[in-house]
Amino acid sequence: MAVAEVQRARELKEKDPQAAIRILHNIVKSDVSPSDEEATHAKEQAILEMGSLLKKTGQALELAGLIKFTRPFLSVVSKAKASKLVRALVDMFLDMEAATGQEIELCRECIEWAKEEKRTFLRQGLEARLVALYYDSKMFNEALALSSQLLRELKKLDDKLLLVEVQLLESKTYHALSNLTKSRAALTTARTTANSIYCPPKLQAALDLQSGILHAEDDRDFKTAFSYFYEAFEGYDSFEVNSRAVIALKYMLLMKVMMNAADEVSNIVSGKLALKYTGREVDAMRLIAEASKTRSLDTFKKTLTDYKAELVDDPIVRIHLDDLYDTLFEQNLSRLIEPFSKAQVQHLADLIKLPKNVVETKLSQMILDKKFHGILDQGDGVLVVFDAAPVDKVYEDTLDIIQSMGKVVDSLYTKAKLLS
Repeated sequence: MAVAEVQRARELKEKDPQAAIRILHNIVKSDVSPSDEEATHAKEQAILEMGSLLKKTGQALELAGLIKFTRPFLSVVSKAKASKLVRALVDMFLDMEAATGQEIELCRECIEWAKEEKRTFLRQGLEARLVALYYDSKMFNEALALSSQLLRELKKLDDKLLLVEVQLLESKTYHALSNLTKSRAALTTARTTANSIYCPPKLQAALDLQSGILHAEDDRDFKTAFSYFYEAFEGYDSFEVNSRAVIALKYMLLMKVMMNAADEVSNIVSGKLALKYTGREVDAMRLIAEASKTRSLDTFKKTLTDYKAELVDDPIVRIHLDDLYDTLFEQNLSRLIEPFSKAQVQHLADLIKLPKNVVETKLSQMILDKKFHGILDQGDGVLVVFDAAPVDKVYEDTLDIIQSMGKVVDSLYTKAKLLS
């Protein structure tokens, strides 16, 4: 009877998902005898089918309730089947990314159940998911504490696939805490471990994405970072993980802007692979590229305001855009002061449409960095620009002659000692 009902629910799930869920719910809440293998198997299938349908229809809270409701049934089935059911349902719930606020608590409850039942492999898998939840919730200290404990266990058991996942999460957590040295060390370890096993394409794409982020931020090697982001984009695109693919595409476009190759952004955006990802993320980077190309601070600032969620709220993008803003600001100021030997700071501020104190601070910084020669007369509010003084090489040449003479004298002294 239960088997026929499960089959009927499967037939209905495309046409009428809610009716299918009601049928499956009746099977799930019914009691089964441990000796009735057919009914037990049917209930297992009903739980998985119902979880899949709840995920598909976006009913995250109902799926969380299903996970809790099915716990007594888990004692009826074998340990292996129980572990498979719990892991499958928890993965479905967390993959929804519904932000119900129950994710961490539910994951902790399942970990406690796994500890009580002594399901070591299930517990470790759930703890890895909990580390990811801590990271997403910006609970970085908790993420590091749990990941370090988990890594010690995984190294003893030699579960390399889960080891790579946890090492990657550790790298991302250290990066979020701005500890780039430890982040790079954790990523290097993760890539080394991944090279010794078959690494699933999605995990490989995640490793490439993190490698690109670190190359861009730590080494300022935008060309290598672009290559990693491209690999990550292709990996996510091939498995239709659209939410991650569009992030990798956004970072690819950012790297082109940072390499002063803003012209190439439009070519990438109009390419075959990127066309289906057209949206706010891509539009934001296209406008940033346009602002960089035309050296327009107004367009740059307007884009940051209009696309705050896509640009300013993304910490990876924000770091590089701060540098780009400084570069554009300096380029605009240099262009404005070029024709003048003396200019009022207020006039320069009016031309560039920024507050006087901001412009004055930037000019001071540029003078100290020797971007141009000049002084700021703060009494009159005037910038005095000097012509670049020709470099007098007399002193450098004199020092070279003295050093050479010193070597000659030392050589003569050595020979004189040998004669005596």
